Amino acid sequence: MNRTDFPILNEQVYNRPLVYLDNAATTQKPQAVLNAIIEGYTHWNANIHRGVHHLSQVATQHHEAARQRVADFLGAQSANEIIFTKGATDSINMLAFSFGEAYIHEGDEIIISQMEHHSNIVPWQMLCERKKAILKVIPLNDDLSLNIDAFQALISPKTKLVSVTHVSNVLGIINPVEQIIRIAHSHNIPVCIDGAQSAPHLPINVQQLDCDFFVCSAHKMYGPTGLGILYGKELLLNNLPPAEGGGEMIEHVRFEHTTYNTLPYKFEAGTPNFIGSYAFAAALDYIDSIGMTTIQQHEAELTSYAEQRLKEIPNIRIYAQGLTKAGVISFNVGTIHPFDIGTLLDHMGIAVRTGHHCAEPLIDYLQVPGTIRASFGLYNDKADIDTFIAALHKAVDMLS
Repeated sequence: MNRTDFPILNEQVYNRPLVYLDNAATTQKPQAVLNAIIEGYTHWNANIHRGVHHLSQVATQHHEAARQRVADFLGAQSANEIIFTKGATDSINMLAFSFGEAYIHEGDEIIISQMEHHSNIVPWQMLCERKKAILKVIPLNDDLSLNIDAFQALISPKTKLVSVTHVSNVLGIINPVEQIIRIAHSHNIPVCIDGAQSAPHLPINVQQLDCDFFVCSAHKMYGPTGLGILYGKELLLNNLPPAEGGGEMIEHVRFEHTTYNTLPYKFEAGTPNFIGSYAFAAALDYIDSIGMTTIQQHEAELTSYAEQRLKEIPNIRIYAQGLTKAGVISFNVGTIHPFDIGTLLDHMGIAVRTGHHCAEPLIDYLQVPGTIRASFGLYNDKADIDTFIAALHKAVDMLS
């Protein structure tokens, strides 16, 4: 894990060396990904799938090779199960519309959890409003883990889908999604896993998980922005209607009737982000050159070390302390507003996230205005943690 592969880590912030601990929001990009973006726009930029000319053929080959690369990385059975989207948020919105059109009727139920990101709440709320369906929420235990007994009690003959986060973007908790999937499947209920925070940190195999749908974002996995993945089991995707209309997703268009393309193109209306997919493949190659298991172990050690060092801070409250996490720690210090601490840390070169982290229902449950979140990536090390803790001591002293 060579920090020199990431040019932005050489930046100075307020004349201080940058310590970047906001990886749950977005990760920095290795030079290999930057090179891939430049290469694509410089040498073979042309619209894909539609052209007989050389550049179009090359671009198409790279895009479809990237799709297979993603399928291999996630352990999908077929590249047809990989839909390119604008991001994990777009993936969930697409699924909510498409699945909702096919399967959700008045009085049906969808189950999510108390710790979801807004992206895994609002699309389902919109669907429920549209279809007069009911949204149910899995509550938390006292230690902030999911209450699995309560989840089982929520299931009814009206339950049509379960959609839960694999890793909380606020708490960092790794949820027992394998158990959730088994329980749901015992009732013939499909499950969507929001993997935006798990895919960068944990080895993922969608076939082993046996999830029906899985979403993630390239930009949280050292890839470019504006690209996401919707994985779905091929049989299920074949049975869903398209979520968007336009070019590429069609077979034949007549004013009287349109027939739709096959998978995966049925769900990819318009010109796709083919430069982004090529760059994302480069990001996955970079991740694999290190090894996801190695990354997971490295980040687990960092998270544990950071939790121990944070205990030095007087009046600190670390949320979900001691639970198994994936590269995320949220905390508050006494009655100091998290924004004030975050602002002072920024002026000392430390990038952390403060606020509700697009998870307001969870923050409301914690009864705080927000939290301070430090999140780690493969390029972070213990020296970053030490610098962060020293700066936090100063910030707390100044604000106390």
